Amino acid sequence: MIQSFYRLFIELTNGRWTSHFLKRFARSRASRVIVPSFARVYHLNIGEMEKELHEFPTLHDLFVRRLKKDARKIDEATDSVVSPVDAVIEDVGKINQNSEILVKGKTYSIQEMLGDAGALPKYLNGTYMILYLSPSHYHRIHSPVSGTVTKQWKLGSKSYPVNKLGLKYGVRTLAKNYRVITEVQTEFGHVAIVKVGAMFVNSIETIHEGSELTKGGEMAYFSFGSTVVLLFEHNIFEPAADLETPKDIKVGEKIGTLLK
Repeated sequence: MIQSFYRLFIELTNGRWTSHFLKRFARSRASRVIVPSFARVYHLNIGEMEKELHEFPTLHDLFVRRLKKDARKIDEATDSVVSPVDAVIEDVGKINQNSEILVKGKTYSIQEMLGDAGALPKYLNGTYMILYLSPSHYHRIHSPVSGTVTKQWKLGSKSYPVNKLGLKYGVRTLAKNYRVITEVQTEFGHVAIVKVGAMFVNSIETIHEGSELTKGGEMAYFSFGSTVVLLFEHNIFEPAADLETPKDIKVGEKIGTLLK
C-alpha cells in the first residue's frame, strides 16, 4: 500500500496544481515525517550518506543528499568518460543524419531536444546515451568529462515521467520536458549534457561555478527522479566494451572512451 502511494506521489503526478502542492510539501518541515519510510521503501543506502537519516529536515533535503567523500571512485584515465549519475543506462546508440534517435521504439529528434540549430550539426552521426534515475537513486549530477562550458541553456516548461512507460507512451518526453543543456568543449571534441526534468517545473538546479568542469566534479542536482542524456560529437566517443542495456551504473564508473 505504502509503496503504491509513493509511486503515485513521485512518478505519476504531473498536473500543474498537484505538482505545485507536492513541491511545496516536499520542501516543508511536515514532509520530515515520511523521510524514514521513504528511505525504507526505496531501499536507500543510508551508510553512504553524508548525514544520518534523522538529520534531513525535509523530503527534498533527502533527495538532494550528498554522499561521503569516499562513496564514489572516479575513473582517472585522461580519455575516459564516466557516468555523471547513479542511474540505469537505458539506451546507447547512434544519432542519424536526420538528427533522430530510436528509444524504446519511439523516435526522438535531437534537433528538438537541443533547440539550437547552431549546436546541432556537430552531433549528427554522433552517439547518444540515456541514463534514467529512479526516486531511489542519488540525485546529484557530476561532470562526465573535463572541459570548458561553451554554452548552457534551458528549454521546456513542464515535465512528464521519463521512466520506461514514460519513454514508451509519453509524447516526446526527452525532447519536450523541461531541460537544462550544458555543452562542454573537451580536448577531444564536444559533449552535450542534457538534464531532463521528470516532475515539477524547474526541478534541476545548476551548482557549478565558472566555465571549467572537472571530471567527477558536481555540476547540478535533480530534485526528483529524472534522466540525463549525453550527446557526443561525431567520431569522438566509443562506448565501453562491456556496456549493455539496461545496466546499473554509479557516478564515476567508466562508460566509454574519448577518441582523437
